[in-house]
Amino acid sequence: MSPIGYYIHHHGSGHLHRALTLAPHLPGPVTGFSSLARPAGWEGPWVELPRDDSLASYADAHDVSVGDRLHWAPLGDPGLRERMSLLAGWIGREAPAAMVVDQSVEVCLLARLHGVPVVALTAPGRRTDPAHRLGFDAATALVGAWPPGATSWMLPGLDPAVAARFQPVGAVSRFPVTARPHPSRRRRHAVLIAGTGGDGFTAATIAAAQEQTPDWDWTILSRTLGSWHHDPSAVLTTADVAVLHPGQNSLAEVAALRLPAVVVPAQRPFDEQHVTAEVLRDEWPAVVADELETADWGHLLHQAADLDGDGWAAWCDGGAPARVAAVVSRVLDRARAA
Repeated sequence: MSPIGYYIHHHGSGHLHRALTLAPHLPGPVTGFSSLARPAGWEGPWVELPRDDSLASYADAHDVSVGDRLHWAPLGDPGLRERMSLLAGWIGREAPAAMVVDQSVEVCLLARLHGVPVVALTAPGRRTDPAHRLGFDAATALVGAWPPGATSWMLPGLDPAVAARFQPVGAVSRFPVTARPHPSRRRRHAVLIAGTGGDGFTAATIAAAQEQTPDWDWTILSRTLGSWHHDPSAVLTTADVAVLHPGQNSLAEVAALRLPAVVVPAQRPFDEQHVTAEVLRDEWPAVVADELETADWGHLLHQAADLDGDGWAAWCDGGAPARVAAVVSRVLDRARAA
């Protein structure tokens, strides 16, 4: 059976968690490609790619966007040259049945130029730039990890013909969908999730939130601002409210655990989290805090605690891995028929 390649963006840990969740469901052996080290639990082959940002700074990188046609292809970067050579060499040797790409316009194009069908996973945001449009056009199938009917809100301004090609599969959570227990503790409990991808939370903003809410206990899940747990779900299931930046994976995990949330959008490329936050304002069990520095945490937490976490069911129902596998299977079937 021909293998399936799976490219995983190295920024933060969310793309990796999603790959670990999806790969076991895909219809064939899966080889992972990333600048991240091979993770524990990855079942198939893993190719660790060199970084493509070895130049001293963005200012030192030459013509990185090829006149705005790509996102990152700096001239003269040895890491870029080697990573693309490794990918091309593997495609040439293994003749993969498909490539799943999360996320890279450049890898989409490389695979498609080798005649390999591409299933592209795309994050929310204002992705109307020429590079994204090129990547969307090159992909055989487009997947959005959001609820059915939400594409036009999650990708605002996108050409309707392109938006119609997206197949919404629901949020992808590494945690199974779980009915939220009623915490037995007398004091209410907030769990703040600060990931590894660059956060707006600081020691000062967290201290201010705790000072404003003396009737709440706080747990800070962070490698730098608090403590990290191998299984964050064990902590989250004790919470009344989660506090987080609305990245796709953190939000999916909170939704899977049916936990009401306070979401604080952070600056991300293409306004990814601000677009998500705007969608969440519309009848989802989340309260949006626009500014960390001026947030009224007592009001935000009590407002969120009154929401029904079961309202996340349409956001994350646990069926996303099977739906992604079905998309890939249809792509393989069409390729075989052709």
